[in-house]
Amino acid sequence: MFLLGFFLGLAIGIGFWVWQQVKLNRYLGRALQSLSCRHSKVDLPLMPRLWQKVAMVQKLRQDLQQSLQTYQDLLDFAPVGYLQVDEENQLLWCNQQAQEILYLQRWQPGQVRLLLELVRSYELDHLIEQTRDWQKPQMREWVFHPSCDNAAEMQAIKSLTLRASSLPLPQGQVGVFLENRQPLLDINQARDRSFSDLAHELRTPLTSIRLVVETLQNRLEPPLDRWVNRLMQEVDRLINLVQSWLELTQLEASSPIQLQAEAVEVRSLIACVWETLEPLAQRQNLSLTYSGPDNLWIKADQARIYQVFLNLLDNSIKYSPPQTTIHVQAKILSKEDTHQGDPAYPAVEINLIDSGVGFSPADLPHVFERFYRGDKARTHSPLQESNSIGTIVGNGLGLAIVWEIVLAHGGSIKAMNHPETGGAWMQLQLPEVMANSQSQDYS
Repeated sequence: MFLLGFFLGLAIGIGFWVWQQVKLNRYLGRALQSLSCRHSKVDLPLMPRLWQKVAMVQKLRQDLQQSLQTYQDLLDFAPVGYLQVDEENQLLWCNQQAQEILYLQRWQPGQVRLLLELVRSYELDHLIEQTRDWQKPQMREWVFHPSCDNAAEMQAIKSLTLRASSLPLPQGQVGVFLENRQPLLDINQARDRSFSDLAHELRTPLTSIRLVVETLQNRLEPPLDRWVNRLMQEVDRLINLVQSWLELTQLEASSPIQLQAEAVEVRSLIACVWETLEPLAQRQNLSLTYSGPDNLWIKADQARIYQVFLNLLDNSIKYSPPQTTIHVQAKILSKEDTHQGDPAYPAVEINLIDSGVGFSPADLPHVFERFYRGDKARTHSPLQESNSIGTIVGNGLGLAIVWEIVLAHGGSIKAMNHPETGGAWMQLQLPEVMANSQSQDYS
C-alpha cells in the first residue's frame, strides 16, 4: 500500500514537471516570435535561438551606447551651452560651453549636485521649474551675474546677457540650451556708437550743403531749377535720416526714457497732429475720421506721444490712395482685455487704419526694426515733393522710434492688415485712462 502511494505521487510529480516544460517552451516560442519575425523560419533548437536573440539585444545595446556617446561628444563641442537636470533639479551633465558660460568651476563630470548650489541664477531655476510644470519648451533672456569664491577674480568677471531655451525630457528631467548674447550686444553697442559719431559729424556739412542749395534755388529759373529742387529733396532726406538716427540712439541709450507725464486728451491730440499733416493730405484729397469717447484722457508725455501719432499718420498719408479715408478709432479696454490681463490699471486702445497696400505677411514681424525695408510698395513715398514739416520720410527709422516711445509709456503697439480696407492697421494700447464720456463720431 505504501509503495502504491509512492509510485502514484512520483507519477503525478513527473507529469506536473512535463507540463511545466511544455508550458515554458510555448512561452519562449512566443517570446522569440515577438522579438523578430525575420528569423522565425530558422529551424534551430529553442535554447540556441534564445541565446541568438540575447546576442542581438546586446549588439543593439552597444550600438545605442555608441550613438549616445557620439551625441554627447557633439554636444560637448557645440558652440552653445547645454545642461541637463533631473526631477530634483540636480545637475546631471553639461558640456564645456555651459561650464564656461555659467562659471561652473566647482563641478566635475560625474558629480550630481543641486544646480542652484553651483549656479546662483534664480532666473534659470525658475525657467527649469516652469518647463517641468507646463511640459512645454520655454525661452528666456536675462542678465546673469556670475559668482566666484575668489574675491580677487570677482572684479574681472563681467555680467552676461544669456538666452536659454529649455525642453522637457522623460522622468521629470529638463534640458537647457544656453546662448551667450553678450558679444553680439557689445558689437551692436559699438556699431551704434560709431553710427552716432558719424551722424554727429554729418550734421554740419549737410546743413552747409542745404544753405548752398537754398541760395541756388533763388537764382535759377525754370527749367534749370528742377535739378536744384531735386537736390534739395535728397539733402532733406539725408538730414532727416541723420536726425532720426540720433534720436533713436538717444532713446535707446537713455532707457528708461525720461518722460514728462501729464494728462493728454486723445481727440484733441489727433486733431492737432492732423492739422500739421493736412497740407500733405490735401494733395491726395485724403480725409480723417475719428470715433471714440469724446473726453478720453491718457497720462503721457505730450511731445513724445505727439511724435508717435505724427509718424503713424504721416505713413498712412504716404501710402493711402487718393480720395480715401484714414480711420482713427479709440476705446477703453476692459480689465480682461488690457495688457496680459493686468487689472492694475485701465487702458485705452487706439486703432489707425488706412486703405493703402498694407503689409506683406513676411514684413509684419519686422516693421518696427530699424532700417527694415520690406515690400517696395510701402518703402517709397508716392509723394515726390519735399516734405517741409519735419516728418520722417522713408528712412526705416520712424516706426522704430514709435516702438521705443510707446514702450517707454508702458504701452504696446501692433502692426496688422485690416480685413475690410486691406490697408495698414496700427493698434496701440496705452495705460492710465484719466476720464471719458459718451462715444461720438465726427469726420
